[in-house]
Amino acid sequence: MNTFSYERLYQFTHAVFLKMGCSLQDATTAATVLISADLRGIDSHGVARLSGYLRLWEAGRINSKPNIRVVHETPSTAVVDGDAGLGLVVAPFAMQIAIDKAKNVGTGWVSVKNSNHFGIAGIHAMMALKEDMIGIAMTNASALVAPTFSNERMLGTNPIAVAIPANEQPAFVADFATTTAANGKLEILQRKNADMPLGWAQDKEGNSSIDANVLRKQGALLPLGSDREHGSHKGYAMSSIVDIFSAVLSGASYGPWAPPFPAYIPMPENQPGQGLGHFFGAMRIDAFRPAEEFKSHMDNWIERFRHATPSAGNEKVLIPGDPEREMEAIRIKEGVPLVEQVEKDLHDIAEKFKIKL
Repeated sequence: MNTFSYERLYQFTHAVFLKMGCSLQDATTAATVLISADLRGIDSHGVARLSGYLRLWEAGRINSKPNIRVVHETPSTAVVDGDAGLGLVVAPFAMQIAIDKAKNVGTGWVSVKNSNHFGIAGIHAMMALKEDMIGIAMTNASALVAPTFSNERMLGTNPIAVAIPANEQPAFVADFATTTAANGKLEILQRKNADMPLGWAQDKEGNSSIDANVLRKQGALLPLGSDREHGSHKGYAMSSIVDIFSAVLSGASYGPWAPPFPAYIPMPENQPGQGLGHFFGAMRIDAFRPAEEFKSHMDNWIERFRHATPSAGNEKVLIPGDPEREMEAIRIKEGVPLVEQVEKDLHDIAEKFKIKL
C-alpha cells in the first residue's frame, strides 16, 4: 500500500475536475471536499470515488458547468436546483445559503434537488462552525437498503451530520450513515477480497450474509440496527426522514427512484423528481443563548463525557469527531495510504487525461 501526500492528491484531483470541464472555482471546491474525506479517514468517500464521478460525467449525468440557483425561498428557507452539478460543489453552495439566512434571521434551512453524490456529509455541516453556528447536513442516495421486513431495496445509506462548536474543546462532529455500514465500507472490503461482518447486509432472500459482493447479487444493505430485534426499525425511520427532508421536500427523486451512483446501472423509470436531494441547516447559537456561554457548557459536556469510566477492554470514551480529527492530524503529516485498486484507478485516470499522479 503506497502513501500519497495531501498536496499530491489534491493537485491531481483538482486537475481531473478541470479536465472534466469544471471552472477553476468549482474544481477547487470539489477537490477540497473530496480529499477532506481521505484526510479524515473516510476512505470510501475520497479519491476512491473519483473514478465514479468521472464515469457519471462521461455518461452525461453530471453537468460540469451547472447553473446552480435558488428556485424558491423565504427569509429562513430556500430550495436550490443543482442543475445536475457535482454534489461536491452544489452542497457547499446550498450550505452557505443556510448560513447566510441564519445570520439574518437566526436559522437557515435549505433543501436541494437535481444534484449528485456530495461526498462526506460532515464537511458541509462543519462550514457552520466558524460562524458560531450549529450545522446540519443530510442527503438521500442510491437505493441499496431494504426497509425492516423487506427484501426490496428502497432507501439509500442516507447519512446525517451535525457539527456543534465548543470553546477550548474540539467541535462535536457526528457524521454517520443510517445503515449498519455504509456501502463504501463494502467497496473497501471488495478491493481487499475480504468478508464483511455479519449484520451489515442480507442476500436477495433476506438472509444475513458476509459476502462483500452481495449487493451485486441482488442483496441489500440493512438499516442501522441490522434486524428488528436490534432496532432496525429505528434505522429505517431515520433513513426515511433523511429521504423525505432531502428529496420529497425539494423535488428530487426519492426512495427506489433515487439515481444510482454507478454509471452502468440504468436510471430508474418514472422518476418523480430530479436527481439526488440534500438538506442543510444552520442555527445561530445566539438565537438561543449567548454563544460564549453555550460553548463553555459544550466544553463542560465534552470533558465530562470524555472522562466517563471506560468499559472493560477500552482505554477511553470518544466524542463524535475525535477519530476523524485525530486521523486528519496524522495524514496531513504522513500522507494518505491508498489500497492497490484505488491507486490503479488513479493511474488509469492519469493516463486517460495525460496528467501526472
